[in-house]
Amino acid sequence: GVVAVPLLALAVSPVQAAAVMLPILCFMDLFGVWAYRGKWDRPNLRIMLPASIVGIVIGALLFRYLTASHIRLIVGVIAVGFTLRHWLGASGRTPEPRPRSRLRGSFWSATAGFTSFVSHAGGPPVGVYLLPQRLDKTVYQATTVIFFITVNYVKLVPYALLGQFTPGNLGTSLALLPLAFGGMALGIWLHHRVSERRFFQVCYLLLFLTGLKLLYDGLSSLI
Repeated sequence: GVVAVPLLALAVSPVQAAAVMLPILCFMDLFGVWAYRGKWDRPNLRIMLPASIVGIVIGALLFRYLTASHIRLIVGVIAVGFTLRHWLGASGRTPEPRPRSRLRGSFWSATAGFTSFVSHAGGPPVGVYLLPQRLDKTVYQATTVIFFITVNYVKLVPYALLGQFTPGNLGTSLALLPLAFGGMALGIWLHHRVSERRFFQVCYLLLFLTGLKLLYDGLSSLI
């Protein structure tokens, strides 16, 4: 979701991209929960999930006031900032794992709830909190799956109340659903066969390039 939604936002309005992607993400989440069942970090989720609801509420209240340019800038800043932070922090010796933190976990999870609501770009804030803990790759993936299935299904209610599920958007969602299932199956297959280092290197690079493009588009439309 971190890369897919910004890429879709390059072609259509970020608001429309978010509305199209939400039903797809909800279906994909079900497969993710099954694939990584029982492997998530429950103590982290007890910190993260309540805070994410707060972020969703804030996103719903501000949704009408956020233009397409603002959303592009928000997603772009998060994407670029997160990847730069990772690359700069990766130089030198490997840092010690950071412990769970209710303060940091609540802040970044609320941020993830907000950015996920406006454009499904909650992955970077979640990564800022979870990646420094250096969890096992499968535990990390499973924890994010439970986090986002909760967030995405909660978002269905305010999205419906805001009138985002138009026939056109739902039709586009349905048309893209087979590709989404294929991508999910490929992702699960790669998770067990590609090294953790190589997998995240590609993800960070794609996220960084997409973030740069969104920043350019957002700034160009405001200047």
